[in-house]
Amino acid sequence: MTSTPPDMVGKALLLLTLLGDYPDGASLSEVARKAGFPPSTAHRLATALVRDGYASVDEASRRYSLGLQTFSLASRVAHRHGFAGSALPVLRTLADRTAESALMSVIDGHHQLYVHHVQGSHSVSVSGEPGRRGPLHCTSMGKVLVAFAAEPARSELVEHLELTAFTPHTIVDRQRFREEIDEVSRQGYAVADEEHEAGIRAIGVPVRNPDGVTVAALSVAAPAYRVSRERLLDYLPALNEAAQELTVRLPPR
Repeated sequence: MTSTPPDMVGKALLLLTLLGDYPDGASLSEVARKAGFPPSTAHRLATALVRDGYASVDEASRRYSLGLQTFSLASRVAHRHGFAGSALPVLRTLADRTAESALMSVIDGHHQLYVHHVQGSHSVSVSGEPGRRGPLHCTSMGKVLVAFAAEPARSELVEHLELTAFTPHTIVDRQRFREEIDEVSRQGYAVADEEHEAGIRAIGVPVRNPDGVTVAALSVAAPAYRVSRERLLDYLPALNEAAQELTVRLPPR
């Protein structure tokens, strides 16, 4: 169960966040249980969110989902950070050059927030869902975001991230994770070898602003049966070129 905020604004935001985990909608009882709300509280909040357009409800199934007003706000944030107009064409070029899926994420507390996904040209390729949060410790972009975070955030993440095991290959030992992040810092890129999802390999690099501050991460991800760990390194030149182009394209933050 998610920790319940004490105020109504916090509860409403938590309800919206949880609805984001259900692209096909969720029953109010399901979301209320996950949030730790009494059904009456969830109903009152959902009614207000639907009224103002931040959530919608299918009258037939009574399933709730995010509304267009939430999409509008998210689009404004994407525009402000250059994620739509500036970044998306770069990711499309990256996907074209590698024939594999290109992804972009930013750090969000102890998680990463997926900002962009461009499908590869192969009939079977890795999919992604912009707007969804993901782990930092077991993905190529997540490791990059940790390794190139500014202090003291970097040390806090290295020492306190929850090292949840997603596959048998996930790094769950704290000392081994420290060593992994140090290696990423030295080599300038990160590899995830079936650590988050079985059958998926990825390689990621940092995106820096003109002052050298890391603002995002880029990755190329592919099915493990098609791309070996060694083959991932062939994508580094295209990844680094894309990252350098974004340094110029993204607006100052």
